[in-house]
Amino acid sequence: MKEGLVIRTTGNWYRVLTDGGEAVECRLRGNYRLRGNKQTNPVAVGDHVLFELEADGTGVIHDVRDRSNYIVRRATKLSKQTHVIAANIDLLCVVATLGLPRTSTGFIDRLLVTAEAYHIPACIIFNKCDLLVDDELRAMQDELSELYRSVGYPVLEVSALKGSGIDELKAMIVGKTVLFSGHSGVGKSAMLNALCPGLALKVGAISDWSLKGKHTTTFAEIFPIQLSTLHSSLSTYLIDTPGIKEFGMVDFTPQELSHFFPEMRRVLHDCYFADCTHRHEPRCAVKEAIDNGTISEERYRNYLSIIEDITENQ
Repeated sequence: MKEGLVIRTTGNWYRVLTDGGEAVECRLRGNYRLRGNKQTNPVAVGDHVLFELEADGTGVIHDVRDRSNYIVRRATKLSKQTHVIAANIDLLCVVATLGLPRTSTGFIDRLLVTAEAYHIPACIIFNKCDLLVDDELRAMQDELSELYRSVGYPVLEVSALKGSGIDELKAMIVGKTVLFSGHSGVGKSAMLNALCPGLALKVGAISDWSLKGKHTTTFAEIFPIQLSTLHSSLSTYLIDTPGIKEFGMVDFTPQELSHFFPEMRRVLHDCYFADCTHRHEPRCAVKEAIDNGTISEERYRNYLSIIEDITENQ
């Protein structure tokens, strides 16, 4: 039996990288899916698996090692099944743009909340900063950058096309397994190309009629690279994934959701009711913090939107 890292998933096939650097195309043992698993993909990029080589040089995956963490979402809007985007992540980079296409704070916050729930450090990368020629967009990005920094998240402003901010990004991710996630068209593949030009990933254009991104990455893949900065040169694993249109939350309750908003978590002990959902209850410390400006109204609106989705899908 051999062990390796799943670096690519396409349909029923998984590319597994062994410690010796060999890439083996594997499929999943037939009865593995019969374990009551509600996930559409019982094996995800980032998983460490045990597999057995067949006579034809392919492999059969017999087991998946326990995951330290993972990012998961609902497979579709009304589905009860879940889809694991990637596993065993050291850092989630939420890639966002304020124009062409526009990333909402609601989408950003759903990713951040999921990262908090699964104990994954996260940062926000505003890409395409070279396109902020409009003063209003520039001011909006400055405001959002300040908001998320105040919550405690690192924020980088990057232009994958021009190369600005790439050195700062390298310093943040070197030696880590990093998941880049965001809408189609925000420049995830272009950013990976800027970090490691030898990857030569396909980069798409924005749709003229919708002003939204078109899928250029069609499956999840890990790119093991040797990333060098001024201070170090370490093996780094970059995870590129297909763009996400909507991020459906799973396995959350209204009572626990506020624990995954760091600014709310700081004041929860001051709420009068231990199971306060911060919507209608009296003497709520979260609503008091919103009134005095220490918690963002926009983040609170996103919190309420997530609770609504949780309630609809229970």
